[in-house]
Amino acid sequence: MERGIRYCRVNAFCTLLLILFAWVPVTKTVITCRSCHLLDKWSGRELLVRMDSGVDFGKVGDKNGDGSTALFNSAGAETGQPDCGATDNCEHAHSVRKRNTDRLRSEKMPLDDKRKSMRSYGKVYSLKRPGSQGSAPGEPHHRVRRSTQGPGSPPSARSLPAFGNSTGRSARRVPRSDLRWNREERRTATSRQEELKLTSSTFALTGDSAHNQAMVHWSGQNSSVILMLTKLYDFNLGSVTESSLWRSTDYGTTYEKLNEKVGVKTILSYLYVSPNNKRKIMLLTDPEVESSLLISSDEGATYQKYRLNFYILSLLFHPEQEDWILAYGHDQKLYSSVEFGRRWQLVHERVAPNRFYWSKLGLDKEPGLIHLETKALYVTCKLQNCTDANKGKPFPGYIDPNSLVVQDEYVFVQVSTGGRPIYYVSSRRDVFTPMKLPKYTLPKDLHVISTDENRVVAAVQEWNQNDTYNLYVSEAGGIYYTLALENVMSSMGPEGNVMIDLYEVAGIKGMFLANKKQNNEVKTYITYNKGRDWRLLQAPSADLRGNRIHCMLPYCSLHLHLQVSANPYTSGNIASRESAPGIIVASGSIGAELTSSNVSMFITSDAGNTWRQIFDEEYSVLYLDQGGALVAIRHTPLPIRHLWLSFDEGRVWNKYSFTSSPLFVDGVLGEPGEETLIMTIFGHVSHRSEWQLVKIDFRSIFNRRCIESDYVPWDLHDQGERCLMGVKRVYRKLKPIARCVMGKTYSVTMISEPCDCTESDFECDYGFERRADGKCTPAFWFLPSSMSRTCTTEHTFLNSTGYRKVVSNNCTRGVMEQFTARRQPCPSRAPRGLHLVTSEGKLTATTASNVTFLVFLEEGDGSKTSITVDFGDGNAFTYSNVSSIEDGIKHIYKNVGIYRVSATAENTLGSETVLLFLHITCQLESIHLSAPFVAVKNKEVNLTAVLSPSQVGTVTYIWWFGNNSEPVITLEGSVAFTFSREGISVVTVQVSGGNTILQDRKTVAVHEYFRSHLLAFSSNLDDHNPDVAEWRLDVSRVIKTSMVQVMNPEQLLVTVLPGLPTAAEFFLLPDKQLTEGKPDKTLSELVLSALNQNLVQFTLRPGVQITVYAAHLSAAPLVDTSENHSGSAMLMLLSVVVVGLAVFLIYKFKRKIPGLHVYAAMQDEKEQEMIQSPVSPTDSTPSCSSQRELLTSLEPLDTEPNTQTIGEYHTDSKKECTSLD
Repeated sequence: MERGIRYCRVNAFCTLLLILFAWVPVTKTVITCRSCHLLDKWSGRELLVRMDSGVDFGKVGDKNGDGSTALFNSAGAETGQPDCGATDNCEHAHSVRKRNTDRLRSEKMPLDDKRKSMRSYGKVYSLKRPGSQGSAPGEPHHRVRRSTQGPGSPPSARSLPAFGNSTGRSARRVPRSDLRWNREERRTATSRQEELKLTSSTFALTGDSAHNQAMVHWSGQNSSVILMLTKLYDFNLGSVTESSLWRSTDYGTTYEKLNEKVGVKTILSYLYVSPNNKRKIMLLTDPEVESSLLISSDEGATYQKYRLNFYILSLLFHPEQEDWILAYGHDQKLYSSVEFGRRWQLVHERVAPNRFYWSKLGLDKEPGLIHLETKALYVTCKLQNCTDANKGKPFPGYIDPNSLVVQDEYVFVQVSTGGRPIYYVSSRRDVFTPMKLPKYTLPKDLHVISTDENRVVAAVQEWNQNDTYNLYVSEAGGIYYTLALENVMSSMGPEGNVMIDLYEVAGIKGMFLANKKQNNEVKTYITYNKGRDWRLLQAPSADLRGNRIHCMLPYCSLHLHLQVSANPYTSGNIASRESAPGIIVASGSIGAELTSSNVSMFITSDAGNTWRQIFDEEYSVLYLDQGGALVAIRHTPLPIRHLWLSFDEGRVWNKYSFTSSPLFVDGVLGEPGEETLIMTIFGHVSHRSEWQLVKIDFRSIFNRRCIESDYVPWDLHDQGERCLMGVKRVYRKLKPIARCVMGKTYSVTMISEPCDCTESDFECDYGFERRADGKCTPAFWFLPSSMSRTCTTEHTFLNSTGYRKVVSNNCTRGVMEQFTARRQPCPSRAPRGLHLVTSEGKLTATTASNVTFLVFLEEGDGSKTSITVDFGDGNAFTYSNVSSIEDGIKHIYKNVGIYRVSATAENTLGSETVLLFLHITCQLESIHLSAPFVAVKNKEVNLTAVLSPSQVGTVTYIWWFGNNSEPVITLEGSVAFTFSREGISVVTVQVSGGNTILQDRKTVAVHEYFRSHLLAFSSNLDDHNPDVAEWRLDVSRVIKTSMVQVMNPEQLLVTVLPGLPTAAEFFLLPDKQLTEGKPDKTLSELVLSALNQNLVQFTLRPGVQITVYAAHLSAAPLVDTSENHSGSAMLMLLSVVVVGLAVFLIYKFKRKIPGLHVYAAMQDEKEQEMIQSPVSPTDSTPSCSSQRELLTSLEPLDTEPNTQTIGEYHTDSKKECTSLD
């Protein structure tokens, strides 16, 4: 869960950053409610506090988007840190923990989850020193929100305070209050013998003045051991260059340097603590130097080193087994260890980041089960035996990437269909069911906020919202949702994470605060019954000086900033504790709306009924002695030496000095646990000074231990109404005048008495909306009869009254029977509302794949309704009832085509049929464009796209001709086109089939006249012909070079034909300047003469001489498109016709084809471009025997060119040979 505090401005000479880690059970944060506490859950905390120059405090989180924490720098970048896991059952209650959530992705996002075991129980603080700029490359980034205001601008309404000294790089004017404070410090210094002092000691980490980061772990639980790792992070190199490990055994009074124990040359980067045994410590070395782990089992006294063969990005500890760890590597591989990191085993590859979870006791069958997302599949896997045979697939089909969330007893996934996401939920590991939001919610974005107490709270951004979300709550199954609050404010972090202004008050079940946008004004609302009713906050009646405040509801009220600090001992804008029910401290403003100016501090001691102003500036307030005392430290860019204490719930504050010399405060570390009585303040005296650790022991300011007479009862109420969540609750609180220590043995005592149920204990059921008079009536889109949908699988159903009891409400009797749904027998009805879909929600599938059909029936007796499914391929099956097909119906299609799939539900009262048209395709592997090498101007030619395999299903062809910007789109693979200009034209065709788009391109030379001749070669060329496109291209170039000795190279085109024996064709183009645009017969005869005399040769390789000769001895003109024909030309044309008839007879009876232009049907499958020639030869598939017979014929033949493709180009999935018919 992201946590945040606002950066105070830091002095340019003292830009020291303190980042505090305390291990919390969280995961990747894409959405964050301001503070949704786990009232019955707590694991250790990982905390961050930041002091840096030039920026205000923004959101500082306890984990990155991948589960790791971030070290922030003044440049606004982040330095990621590997994640550490934790469990839910930590003995330290942390009541200000913000709910971790995870997005259900519709594009880049998924449901966001609450990672249960991503932090250690022990507190680990991370600190930063000045000069931190840039982020560490390759390290995971934490999703945070940072203030963007400039110097001199008012604080952000959503930024949180933190300790520290900070002035920006550009100077900030010091307010008068700061000057008054400074004068007060000087006055106090003259009479220090009279001031109140705290027992403290200071220790300087000598030799670490250059170190700009630190991590601190304090075990707590009666342990006096504190570990501190300081390091120098070089942002230019992106790695740690120095580190020191310090250890204290006296609560931080003194520290010992342990560099020699871990290795003087060892550079450490991260510190981890076991969530179940804080004596077990894990240190990670910097992978830039070496990849190793150092493990200690005695609270860091001694260490053993173990090598790693992968780089750890995040860790997830098991909630019960202290030695079980999951590690996510940089190569998307998930590893496991059952020996606390001493040995690692690969679990699975290609695992989605942060989409892996431990099993939960009581829900999963095995304690060593792992839930993970891999390759868009939800998979369960055994820890030590994750094989295909042992994998489970709880969800039938693919899910959207990064959408798996396993949170408490719920599992969420997302599947997008037709551009709209469908969210599925499984409760208690049962079957997945679509989440039912109100019909016209139409969410643009959805996040899971909470899954506590057997219900789901979801934040939904609807189609008409931009910066707000609506809150929806579910029943126990997590399926049916109703509206709780509209237009809750949100803000966007720098990495796209969403922050929701929702805060769950610790210690009081059902109490929330939220900031709602209403008429473009942001107002704070409060609820005591989990969102059933909301109201504004009553402003204080007087200010800090006793002046009366005139503020009348609803025009004026108190508004609060609802961010929380990542550090439970360094308060953010708002804080509450489990051990101090009813006490809430927050910053805010009074007026018509929430503002970021004139921010003051307010406190309530009666759970929000009345509020008091305690400071007129921002302070950080921490809880001491389980809430028996409060500590306040002022936000100031100046060094300080005082803090303030209150023993009466903030009514009176006393000033104490904690050090003799003023200190720039960077952060505070408190002893783990709510009973904090020892604190360590981290700071520095100057820009280049060492770390100064001031230990403060508050035990000396208390007189005695508290006794029973020091407590008084306190009734929880909402403006006098004591029945909240169905009970009357009476708490035991410390008297304001008692100055005693409650101690570790104190526990919150509550007496509860059930109340009679009233209408206020019930919320509207799914499909019902609350009217102005408070009554729940059906929405216009809702049919109450549809609530009998359970009759499809059961014999009875719950007939809703329009109301349902608020989850965890404990009222009894009263109107319970009147408002509770009644179970009734299912009526006899004909089937209605039959649905037929595929498990993946798609209308396409591939051959030989398992297609799972899901059949749903909204109404009708499912036990007596038969279902018949016709798959459209001649197979049909009938099932006796609906329950027999709950897991889906699987079928395999063997052939490509469009199938009409039907499902028919039938019983004695009627029937209903639904249709689905399913496209079965196979993967498109390649495309070949068949086109002539040379085309005649203004004569139509055929262009054909040949697919492999030939039958792939429905495809679309997109054609581009020359420089035309508009394509021609066809459903057929052939198109006729006329080239109107001479020159080189490029033809491009794209084929779109399913998710695949392939392309081929050919170059066509367009001329009005040309001659064509077939070439043959000496037989030794066949021995060196690999029959690939590149080889033919190179040989074509060599042949042309050898022939241009007798002619102009611009008049010659040469292309080698595919197949064996090797053959080629050359095209003789006219020289228009000499022959008026017609081919020169004399030149043609010269070329043929040279060929026939074996004068054209080339060297293929040393010792291999190739001879080129003409396969045809006649050079009659092949093309003459002029209108005036001489008598000799007509005679020649007649002879061509006669020879053509002879060829036909030979072909018909001898199966031999002495033709010239078979190449038009067999061009290269690859795109070819000749640099030295204006036209590129192309390839085709290997030729058949008919082509070999063609090339062996040397009969003279003059023909008129056929610019259309000859024959048909046939291929199948096996890429068989071309056939010519």
